[in-house]
Amino acid sequence: MSDLFSPPPSSRKPAGKAATKAETSPQAYDASAIEVLEGLEPVRRRPGMYIGGTDETALHHLAAEVLDNAMDEAVAGHASAIDVRLDPDNRLTIRDNGRGIPVDAHPRFPDRSALEVILTTLHAGGKFSGKAYATSGGLHGVGSSVVNALSSRMDVEIARDRAIWRQAYERGKPVTALEKVGPTQNRRGTQITFQPDTLIFGTHVFVPSRLYKLCRSKAFLFRGVTIRWSCDPSLIKAGDETPADATLHFPGGLADSLTDELGASAPLLTPLWAGDASLPPAADGSDNGRVEWAVAFLESGTSALASYCNTIPTPQGGTHETGFRNALVKGLRAWGEQRSNKKAAAITAEDVLGMIAAKLSVFIRDPQFQGQTKEKLTSAEASKLVETACGTGLTTGWPRTRLRRMRC
Repeated sequence: MSDLFSPPPSSRKPAGKAATKAETSPQAYDASAIEVLEGLEPVRRRPGMYIGGTDETALHHLAAEVLDNAMDEAVAGHASAIDVRLDPDNRLTIRDNGRGIPVDAHPRFPDRSALEVILTTLHAGGKFSGKAYATSGGLHGVGSSVVNALSSRMDVEIARDRAIWRQAYERGKPVTALEKVGPTQNRRGTQITFQPDTLIFGTHVFVPSRLYKLCRSKAFLFRGVTIRWSCDPSLIKAGDETPADATLHFPGGLADSLTDELGASAPLLTPLWAGDASLPPAADGSDNGRVEWAVAFLESGTSALASYCNTIPTPQGGTHETGFRNALVKGLRAWGEQRSNKKAAAITAEDVLGMIAAKLSVFIRDPQFQGQTKEKLTSAEASKLVETACGTGLTTGWPRTRLRRMRC
């Protein structure tokens, strides 16, 4: 009996008999077999490594990548408005009134503009050092370039330094030179229009309701931005309540979002608890970011916790959720002990999570995610930072009357 690593009998050669060239060439493994993929070719070869696949969810991840870049400008205080428009032929346009992507020559590549470097080079961007953005959702320098690589067409328009610049790309490669098309006095920012490549995504197309929900969630997550949504009416199917036009601005942030989802008549044990706080500063005294939360203790219904980091949804949770859970458990235990309730010491995270509907949003420097799709936050320090900030908020910002009706 042969083991799993023994060659099959037919491949064994008598001792001393050399293999012929014909026998070895199909199996040859030498330097000529080593491929070097350059530019954005790796993205087109293996899109799943960058956006998680080629299905409808992956398609919408392209929209999220471009929108996240616009949101980073807003969170950094450089933009206040974002326009999102879906047109026929699966063409999506996202425009912000931020600083605009730089168009001057890149110091390392003097024959190319910074815009072209960003859109055609993996791991190129302004979010590595933290100098251009204190916190950001785009981290790896692959977002815009990946969208470019997976689009049959991308048209970019930059309004910067009182001038408008344009350039077009197809499947990740520039097809026009960067052109200065004229002056502008009252406009600035970046506009990107792209069409996902059918060679990659097949028949999948953008779904208006899904894009609209994405826009709403981003507007909820940062109360300082207004997102103007528009969609060609012909793309909205019968029975779909997605509006063709909408202005999304929510001054109440996550509290508005949770109230909107639960409805005005939701059976709550206590009034909704919402707040925000600065995270504890770094050792050198620098700002570490902030956290915002909204919590509803349910008398009945389905419990849920939705979390975000730098406006990026983290459906698989992560260390920020761990810190939030710890703060809630410790806070409820302390509240019970103050009232001599012996059962309070036995409260667990499962007890708390089983009775709340909550939303958690953190903004932190240099967050670490699990994978490019960023579905789970893995930054080790986030747990303690969030626990401390939310614990303080639980102690100082939660009136004692809120928990009187709760049963321990």
